[in-house]
Amino acid sequence: MQSRRKFIKNAGIFSAGVLALQTEAFGFNSDAFQLPLKDFVSKRPPVAERKFTSKAIEAAIVRIKKQIANPELAWIFENCFPNTLDTTVDFEIIDGKPDTYVITGDIDAMWLRDSTAQIWPYIPFVKEDPKLAELVKGVINRQAKCILLDPYANAFYKDFTKESEWKNDLTKMQPGIHERKWEIDSLCYPVRLAHGYWKETGDISLFDTKWKEAMLLILQTFKEQQRMDGKGGPYSFQRQTAWATDGVPLGGYGYPVKPCGLIVSTFRPSDDSTLFGYLIPSNMFAIEILGYLIEIFSLPALKDNDLVAKATKLRDEVQNGLKEHGIINHPKFGKIIAFEVNGYGSFHMMDDANVPSLLSLPYLGAIAPNDPLYLNTRKVVLSENNPFFYKGKAGEGIGGPHTGVDTIWPMSIVLRAITSVDENEIKACISNLIKTNADTGFMHESFHKDDVNKFTRKWFAWANTLFGEMIVHTSIHFPQILKDKNI
Repeated sequence: MQSRRKFIKNAGIFSAGVLALQTEAFGFNSDAFQLPLKDFVSKRPPVAERKFTSKAIEAAIVRIKKQIANPELAWIFENCFPNTLDTTVDFEIIDGKPDTYVITGDIDAMWLRDSTAQIWPYIPFVKEDPKLAELVKGVINRQAKCILLDPYANAFYKDFTKESEWKNDLTKMQPGIHERKWEIDSLCYPVRLAHGYWKETGDISLFDTKWKEAMLLILQTFKEQQRMDGKGGPYSFQRQTAWATDGVPLGGYGYPVKPCGLIVSTFRPSDDSTLFGYLIPSNMFAIEILGYLIEIFSLPALKDNDLVAKATKLRDEVQNGLKEHGIINHPKFGKIIAFEVNGYGSFHMMDDANVPSLLSLPYLGAIAPNDPLYLNTRKVVLSENNPFFYKGKAGEGIGGPHTGVDTIWPMSIVLRAITSVDENEIKACISNLIKTNADTGFMHESFHKDDVNKFTRKWFAWANTLFGEMIVHTSIHFPQILKDKNI
């Protein structure tokens, strides 16, 4: 099975399509490009070949498409929003409980992060569709099994006896694990999904003994990776590779950090290694989900004072570390949120397209979208002051080391729109996403800033479903934008 890195490396130039006809250079806000009139044929699998069908999602697609005046936008939405259900889910009943394995698309492995992000946009529809609710509960159950297998792993196989192509990594690999890169967000996302499902449905049946065991293991792992004793803890990682961000220096523990209450994340949500171990967006996400655990285990039916006390103490420690080290004085822009810090006073100024990122923090509930600190940080990361912000003939957006220089991730453009309250900015983001689908009808992992036909991962369900979530969000909060056929 190929890895993300191999897919990036092997990705070539795909069919030129209609965008190749465009010869005039255009940027993010250009309206020079006009699509020819054409028929947009659905790219969804035939009904009989779809992995799962939800009546609620199908009804939402029909309803929202009627609000969209631009035919290409309606076409992309119809292709993308159900893509996770159409192509990536494997649902069954195991030991009397729903179990749902979710691949990312073109890689047959289940990332805790990606599987949550792929399913999350369907949460608002679970009350309308009991089958969909069972599917989501199945993801929550499967994620708990994965965490209990190894809380430091980020990606797993359906078959827990299967050995990975990465089995020779210098870490505690075992069957069932696809990759063992420690990322804070991998343990945050399953809590977000379970909490979101409960808030939508009121159903607490998913919070069973196994799920609670997984939550206790999350708290233990976070505690270990605070590294309060100044040592590396039980986790280390090394890989024989020429790709620098796949390896971890200094015996697999990373560069030193000064204990301060923050949690070390050896890798980013991009699966690239961190430069400084305290990845601030992920720590802010951890603060948010620790609040969810406190809320859940304060319920009368689930009350656990010991667990609540542990989560509260941990959250307070991370918050104190954030206040002391996570907010920095940029020499040019003043107070902003740092991307990475080490507790010694050093900080890394950048943002990455993957979520959690600095840009995405309001989407995760980690900060208010109108918070002055966030707005100032947003201004920096959406500018040339972020080394991974690119602007070219094809558009503008944030990329990251994972796909190399001059590559923009549609995901970053989607998150820019979802976290914006500026109608013109949202419209510009949607317009850019339409232009950069490369006539495929789908989103991709990344595209070259000057050529949308140079893209990576033609089947990336997270980006597809997230695009659908953005359109649903826009239909509720800014419906007038979708009425513009020239968007």
